[in-house]
Amino acid sequence: MSNTSFNSPTVSNTQVLSTNKVLRNTYALLAATLIFSAVMAMASTAANIGHGASLACSIAALALIWFVLPRTANSAAGIAVVFAFTGLLGFGLGPILNHYLSMANGGQLIATAMGGTAVIFLGLSGYALTTQRDFSFLGGFLFAGLIVVLLSALAGIFIQMPGLWLAINAAVILLFSGLILFDTSRIINGGETNYIMATTGIFLSIYNIFASLLHLIGFAQE
Repeated sequence: MSNTSFNSPTVSNTQVLSTNKVLRNTYALLAATLIFSAVMAMASTAANIGHGASLACSIAALALIWFVLPRTANSAAGIAVVFAFTGLLGFGLGPILNHYLSMANGGQLIATAMGGTAVIFLGLSGYALTTQRDFSFLGGFLFAGLIVVLLSALAGIFIQMPGLWLAINAAVILLFSGLILFDTSRIINGGETNYIMATTGIFLSIYNIFASLLHLIGFAQE
């Protein structure tokens, strides 16, 4: 008699345990990096860093995620790289936060953007976890959308159109919301087994949603 009927439940249980472990580690690291990034953002706001320093932080963060993280993602050093990456992005938010804090209701604007980001993340990740649907079909569409948004952002540097800037920020929110579904689905369905890489992807989505949501809310209040 074949042993398949006896082995399948064991394999299934092993996969479930592995997936649950990746989820737990991802959300634990994500929570820690979000707190660390927020602390760094407050530090840069207090230090009143300039746009040059902010740009340098962004470039350094991109260098880490492109060239360092892929080589360290399977080791403990990868955790340090993720903290450095998220810390740099958080620190780079200083000029943006100070811009909105200079408004009469700046603190409220930032709090609203944070709350909206939390609602989007919790709602989408909760939906993906509850339904356990496979959103891998979104991959091609999201990649194409990111290319379009990037090209539009580059064009926006030369074409000063408020409407274009608003459309880009709205598109960023939609695209990275889709990426939250996509990344969470990959963890659930075994497509992503490295919690360090999973944390990085979800953090980037949260970061970009917050920044774009803040721009949209801030524009509405100006």
